[in-house]
Amino acid sequence: MAMRVLMLGWEFPPFITGGLGTACYGLTRAMSRLGLDVTFMLPKCVDPSFATHVKLVAPGHRTTSDPAGALISVPIEVERSSEPEPPNAAAPRRPAGAGPMPIHDLVAAIGAALSKRGAVGALPSVYGSGGLSLRLTPLVHSSAGRRVLRPDLTAAEADTLWREITLHELLPEAGPPSWEREPAMDQRSASAVDYDGDLLGQSERYARFCVDAARNLRFDVIHAHDWLTYPAGLAVARLTGKPLVCHIHSTEFDRSGEHVNQPVYNIERRGMHGAVRVISVSMLTKNLCVNRYGVSPDKIDVVYNGVELDPRQVGIAGIEKSDHIVLYFGRITMQKGPEYFIAAARRVLEVMDDVKFVVAGSGDQAQRMIEMAAQLGIGSKVLFTGFLRGKDIQRVFSMADLYVMPSVSEPFGIAPLEAMSHRVPVIISRTSGVSEILVNALKCDFWDVDDMANKIVAVLRHPPLQNTLRDRGYFEVRGITWEGAARRCEESYRRALGAVTHAGPR
Repeated sequence: MAMRVLMLGWEFPPFITGGLGTACYGLTRAMSRLGLDVTFMLPKCVDPSFATHVKLVAPGHRTTSDPAGALISVPIEVERSSEPEPPNAAAPRRPAGAGPMPIHDLVAAIGAALSKRGAVGALPSVYGSGGLSLRLTPLVHSSAGRRVLRPDLTAAEADTLWREITLHELLPEAGPPSWEREPAMDQRSASAVDYDGDLLGQSERYARFCVDAARNLRFDVIHAHDWLTYPAGLAVARLTGKPLVCHIHSTEFDRSGEHVNQPVYNIERRGMHGAVRVISVSMLTKNLCVNRYGVSPDKIDVVYNGVELDPRQVGIAGIEKSDHIVLYFGRITMQKGPEYFIAAARRVLEVMDDVKFVVAGSGDQAQRMIEMAAQLGIGSKVLFTGFLRGKDIQRVFSMADLYVMPSVSEPFGIAPLEAMSHRVPVIISRTSGVSEILVNALKCDFWDVDDMANKIVAVLRHPPLQNTLRDRGYFEVRGITWEGAARRCEESYRRALGAVTHAGPR
């Protein structure tokens, strides 16, 4: 029987923002070819017809027998009914008019209901001093014009209540529940920006959606990609007993340097420690997880990303040009080092005039890079294309004579593999995960602008060097495939399943 994987991710083609969506797509395609059964859960409404090799689950999709397609819920104050309780009440009787139910009584009620089927786990013990607001429409009824908790909870109903409390516990840094501030998930359009607004609130809402949707799905292992999905992965794992595998594509130290967002760091740390296995995209990232997050190195499997090698996409006729084209392709953010690319461009143009530098991508540093190029007097030599999709990506690679990735912090870096698959020579930063596996690529320190410029000039001026990098690079990248990554992920799943089996019921 094929292994069933519940995969949690924040983006999926054709609606992607960066390398994470590309990685999820390539990995799931390879898993499908290996016979794994993958269900992929997204945080926003997407037409499921876009997925041809996975079962796509997103807000608005019908995943339950409920006519509305999901659990209908509204915030209520948790309190006891004043009506007489049946003899099999889940917790001791409380006097009529006693007010809101104390949290310890609520926990006792849930524990008693769950114990009916032997499913009691570690009950939460820390809630803070504030009240608890839950969405529990199926569990309440009207009493004297108020919505109150039914005293005769069944095991299934207690499961629903338990989900709410578990999720409330998972995101304490988010403060009060944020669903009132954030648009409903099924109201987010597929073209909505993926990393904007209240991300903690969106992550919490996604976790609630995943818990409800997972009730009616069958799976053996949970695979969560990056921090936004870790709360969902932890909650689903806790409620189902299925092993969680957290995939680290990037960390808060990569995105923010030393000035990390503490709530995000806390979620990343909780996800890594709560998972049965951790997958990192490079040894660079593994070492960061060990040294900055305190994760045991024995728990981490290094799985390098791959590339989708399609010969039909190689050799597309380029636009006739007399200039050499040097390409920067990726998000224009501090992490990617675009300022070093612009500075190196100025050095190159001091000795070569027939060169154009193309910056393909978007990000919060884009305006600053445009201004920097203008201030350095090379504005006419640096072209900004904005974010590219689909065939435009193939076209820009077909035009390029050289690709440069000057990343300050790059857990892996898929773009160099894509460039090499299009027979484009590459120069990459030594502080990148992909530098661990590439041989036929020139490497430099991101801060050494002179060395970067010298290597650019060498490739453009010496055709034998350019041809060697192009041909050997293309041959090398044929061995770096998503199928290899998928097999290593499957091995990690089996280790996770084995660990859960040896540990007994969770």
